[in-house]
Amino acid sequence: MKKQLTYIAASFLFAGMLSAQKIDLNAMPKPGPTPAINIAKPKTFQLSNGLTVMVVENNKLPRVNTTLSIDKPPYYEGNISGVSEIMASQLDNGTTNLSKDDFNKKVDFLGANLSFNADGASSNSLSKYFPEVLGLMADAIVNPKFSAKEIQDAKERTIEGLKADEKNASSIAEKVSNALMYGKNTSRGEFETIESINKIQLADVQNVYNKYYTPDNAYLVIVGDVKFDQVKSLVEKAFSGWKKSNTKFAPLEPATNVAKTEINVVDVPSAVQSVLSVSNLTTLKMKDTNYFPATIANYILGGGGEARLFMNLREKNGFTYGAYSIMSASKYSPEFSAETSVRNEVTDKAIKELINELNGISTVKPEELANAKAKLKGSFIMSLEKPETIARFAVNQKVQDLPADFYNNYLKSIDKVTAADVSNAVKATILPNQSRIFVAGKASDISEGLEKLGYPVKYFDKEANPVSKPAVQKVDANVTVASVVDKYINAIGGKANLAKISSYTTNASMSMQGQTIDLKMIKAQGGKELTTVTAMGQVVQKQVFDGKTGYSMQMGQKVDITPEELAAKQKNTELFEELGFAKSADYKLGGIEKIAGEDSYAIKGGDTTYYYSVATGLKTGETKKVKAQGQEMNIPTTFSNYKEVEGVKMPYTISVSQMGMDMTMTVKSYEINKATDADFK
Repeated sequence: MKKQLTYIAASFLFAGMLSAQKIDLNAMPKPGPTPAINIAKPKTFQLSNGLTVMVVENNKLPRVNTTLSIDKPPYYEGNISGVSEIMASQLDNGTTNLSKDDFNKKVDFLGANLSFNADGASSNSLSKYFPEVLGLMADAIVNPKFSAKEIQDAKERTIEGLKADEKNASSIAEKVSNALMYGKNTSRGEFETIESINKIQLADVQNVYNKYYTPDNAYLVIVGDVKFDQVKSLVEKAFSGWKKSNTKFAPLEPATNVAKTEINVVDVPSAVQSVLSVSNLTTLKMKDTNYFPATIANYILGGGGEARLFMNLREKNGFTYGAYSIMSASKYSPEFSAETSVRNEVTDKAIKELINELNGISTVKPEELANAKAKLKGSFIMSLEKPETIARFAVNQKVQDLPADFYNNYLKSIDKVTAADVSNAVKATILPNQSRIFVAGKASDISEGLEKLGYPVKYFDKEANPVSKPAVQKVDANVTVASVVDKYINAIGGKANLAKISSYTTNASMSMQGQTIDLKMIKAQGGKELTTVTAMGQVVQKQVFDGKTGYSMQMGQKVDITPEELAAKQKNTELFEELGFAKSADYKLGGIEKIAGEDSYAIKGGDTTYYYSVATGLKTGETKKVKAQGQEMNIPTTFSNYKEVEGVKMPYTISVSQMGMDMTMTVKSYEINKATDADFK
């Protein structure tokens, strides 16, 4: 009780102080003076094979972080593109001294994190286990065990990922925009394909390892609770057998910006959002005088939730959930890019706003400059708590040829930046008149608006090859909503068989972030619906509608159906909703669109568009417009793999795309006429 009274008294005292001082709680606090920092300089030595080792002793915590970075320029992989990633995926599959199981058991037993990639490796462990973890890392790097079987398994996993990305606008945008920027047949512009992955053989993996995964220009940074003398002897013993290759790299293929800004479009017929980027190449390096002004300009433009792009495209216009920019000072691929994803119908408007913001960033307000400096300095200071940051600094200093005091003077360098410096840096790095405006989206919805913006518009396929503008297919005059519906009903079994069904239950599952999610969906005459989502044996979401009222429940929170949702559900209460299309004037025939690779008739009704195969009549998909967090978004679903269930064909594969995630449900079974009224309580 005494402690509680103390808290109450303190709160009144604090309130009185606020009143007396008239403090504005909405005002952003003024930044304090820039603190002096001292970043430990690593002790360095080099092995005869070229491996540079840097050690930073820090005994604040009994942990050690080890980072291996191989500084090599991009190299062209050609018809086996993707081989470097396949090679890197093999490095934790055991060594010539340890089987895969024994290797992984040792890592787990030591409670360590150990990972490998095409450009190096990293580990994190308790300091008392550091010698053993370093030994395991070195064994995997120096004595890898490549096997044809493991490589085949890795290829199959990669191909599955590529297949999943075939309809993903973000994945398509990333690979095609990069290919157009640098050239698809170059080291910086090539991308892996199913064909290139299939061609990779054991000998290719071994060759890439021997030529490129080597100690030449490699840096091993060890930060944590260690002693330099101990580390030196451990590293010499563990890595001395790693052989250098003396590989000669071909010069990077030249790449230049376009002479005049143009729009590059990849048609993604299934896309309900357009993925946008406005990009240009730069020559920016970390040691340049423009580096800090350019970094500040980028932060003001697109560095976060209070930056200009975010405030314009999301807060002011409601086009998107977020808009950001990136200013890369990479040693081999420096570039600038502003990026976002927007609804199809506002694609052209969003591009206008992006370009306006790029044109306006050469002038910054004093308060914007001060805020950006404070935020960047704060982020820098916070990052110093992470050992991997110290490792990155040590490598950057070598690889980027930075002055010895670059990071010790980092905060001072930010402080020195003026508005004029920002303006000069912007003119050299952000080029709205020499940019590629890249769009991955549904061409039939966005092309007309794009072509009115005044830029040349060029079209490309998903492999970055130039193509003609996708033609809009016309619907035959004899095709109507009724004829499309009749063909669909006949395709799945006919009205007589549908009339025998009063309810059906769909039992399905899908994988999400490594977990299996089970779904049970029941539909019955009268518009009755039940959907339950179960994870790890627990119901995490439930939606119920009994034909008159309903509710949703998530994480124990129950919310009744809204009057608007009720009205929408009662518009069509048919078990097979197509049977109700002819009864309402709300359903209109649209055009022909590609859905999951099939030409499909589009029928629009309310906030949903339904798609039916021109060839087979089967339902290929539907897209629903929903509102969430004040934003509108479209959720597309595709249906495939139809099989007959008691005289009616039902889809056994259902794919849903939401918030950038593609989720595929595999139907395990259908139950016909098993539902009761109790299911909808």
